[in-house]
Amino acid sequence: MSAKKSRDLAVVLVSGGLDSCVTAAIAAQTHELAMLHVNYGQRTEKRELQAFEDICDYYKVPPSRRLVTSLAHLKKIGGSSLTDETIPVSRANLQSQDIPTSYVPFRNAHLLSIAVSWGEVLGARAIFIGAVEEDSSGYPDCRLPFFQAFNRVIELGTRPETHLTIHTPLIHMKKFEIVQKGLELHAPLHLTWSCYQREDVACGICDSCALRLRAFQKLGVEDPIPYRERPVYTY
Repeated sequence: MSAKKSRDLAVVLVSGGLDSCVTAAIAAQTHELAMLHVNYGQRTEKRELQAFEDICDYYKVPPSRRLVTSLAHLKKIGGSSLTDETIPVSRANLQSQDIPTSYVPFRNAHLLSIAVSWGEVLGARAIFIGAVEEDSSGYPDCRLPFFQAFNRVIELGTRPETHLTIHTPLIHMKKFEIVQKGLELHAPLHLTWSCYQREDVACGICDSCALRLRAFQKLGVEDPIPYRERPVYTY
């Protein structure tokens, strides 16, 4: 009997939110997982870290393939309601086409740089990130052309024997399709955290909570995490 073929390693950026959890579930179908989490002074930093560790435990990722690091300078730079407590977190406005106050300037470039460095050391072949164009609400660094350009940066800026490619499996999906995919793959959605401003119970009224609640409501499935408020959102 031939030996079972080993699978390539992927670095998965896992914030602890719903999108990154489903992305991890997708990556787990084809790759061995290394999980990366980045603290950057966000309001819900401790709760997101807990979600990350819980998701790692669920997928049995060993400690040697978990990396928690920090981009504390993003809080010092500010400019986002996620990192600057003088800027209020906006109440959900799902019809807005403007860049929201929650946008952290150029954050995904910082996250991907860490993932590339670690991936090159590990010999990984892929980087998975749960970016979603619909969810971006105008975030410039959540658009497909940004990731296509970054793949070229990786090609130019790493060793010749390094072959790392960014994968964005959710990029064109609607939020309800992401929830549906997560349910199909038995992703641990109950372990995730999406709220921008609370760590005890989700607020239910920030953009992130609203997008998430609306998706579950469209599918007729109850969101398994606790909320302070559960408004009804419509597409």
